[in-house]
Amino acid sequence: MYAFTLSVAAIAALLLASPCAHAQAGDRGQPVNIDADRVTVDDRNKIHVFEGNVILTQGALTLKGDKLVVTQNAAGFHNGVVTASAGRLASFRQKRARDDGWVEGEAERIEYNSQTERARLFNRAQVQSGGDKVRGQYIEYDTVSENYLVTDAPSRGNDAPGKERVHVTLQPKSNKPATDGQAGSTGGIR
Repeated sequence: MYAFTLSVAAIAALLLASPCAHAQAGDRGQPVNIDADRVTVDDRNKIHVFEGNVILTQGALTLKGDKLVVTQNAAGFHNGVVTASAGRLASFRQKRARDDGWVEGEAERIEYNSQTERARLFNRAQVQSGGDKVRGQYIEYDTVSENYLVTDAPSRGNDAPGKERVHVTLQPKSNKPATDGQAGSTGGIR
């Protein structure tokens, strides 16, 4: 297995506002490490393809999947796509800065656009923050406004019902602190 470390400038924009609310600010200054079975680098076209049990870490952020493709556009912004194969799911996990909780998500495909600062999760998508969870076929997360859109497909609006419904689980909140993932936690999906 190759351990391949890219400079932060090469893909940090992919990770600066990962698909998580209130990510650790300190992660931005951390090195990006990517472990994979193989990597293909196309410097001319600014494409890096990592394949085989891919694990990307930067501080308290971890992305996992079977394949990660990172591209850079002419303006220097990065797009990343992590996918899984054979019925598996790609995943991310990151510690929140506002408390000691975690935000976790998974889907068949996770895309991040550093220019728009939006993460999109496709097919069997779910995001969990504390005990709260959203689930649908498509989740779009705006890292600037911290807003979610959860639908049964990326092109459907509220007025176009599809085959599947979305599901949200919200845990009751209390004033007493609780551990992440238990009822009464103060963090959660907004």
